[in-house]
Amino acid sequence: MKNNKSKCFRNITFLVIIIFFINCSGNRSQQEKQTKVVAPELEEVDGTYLFDGNTLEGWEVTQFGPQGPVSISDGKIILNYGDGCTGITWKKDFPKVNYEVHLEAMKTSGNDFFCGMTFPVNDDFCSLIVGGWGGPVVGLSCVDGADASDNSTKILKRFDKNIWYNIKLRVNDQKITAWIDDEKLVDFEYEGHELYVRPEVDLSKPFGICSWVTTSHLRNIWVKNLDTEIQE
Repeated sequence: MKNNKSKCFRNITFLVIIIFFINCSGNRSQQEKQTKVVAPELEEVDGTYLFDGNTLEGWEVTQFGPQGPVSISDGKIILNYGDGCTGITWKKDFPKVNYEVHLEAMKTSGNDFFCGMTFPVNDDFCSLIVGGWGGPVVGLSCVDGADASDNSTKILKRFDKNIWYNIKLRVNDQKITAWIDDEKLVDFEYEGHELYVRPEVDLSKPFGICSWVTTSHLRNIWVKNLDTEIQE
């Protein structure tokens, strides 16, 4: 009788152990499914993607000081609200002239620029500001000592929250041109003008994107080298 009880106890113990390991294995499999990140499918473009939709490879979080956190979610780079600029800076090679940059940007909170794109112009640098000075200003900073709000490139445009805007910047050996949703907003011949960036975004050089006291989402960032000047 005792042997039967002992055998029964051993069988039950063995069964419990098997169930335990099956549950552990199932939990690990479930956790792996939950943590596995699948890179989004990127559309084919006539250029090179700077963001793979999954990592910040090639970028670094710009150490402005009072920046908010930067994260990636669902194929987007999220520049979270900070006390000043929050952004990313490209650390690999980037063309100095004859190139186009394409990206999509969206503002989700805040009331200032959600895309401050700093870029090279030969050996100088400049920034395209989208949604600055309380929300409506588009223009170049800085030109001949004046910010985008005070120089000839300034234009006013309404930007709604939670809406994706397609932004394209072209720099050739004569002009800086920018479009938002296929609307040309900047068309500036820079020869003979002084170009530079504000001290707040100096760390974005040579190429970087930031927001100002605003949460911004970025995606589909790519660059195209232009072998010859594109005629309008």
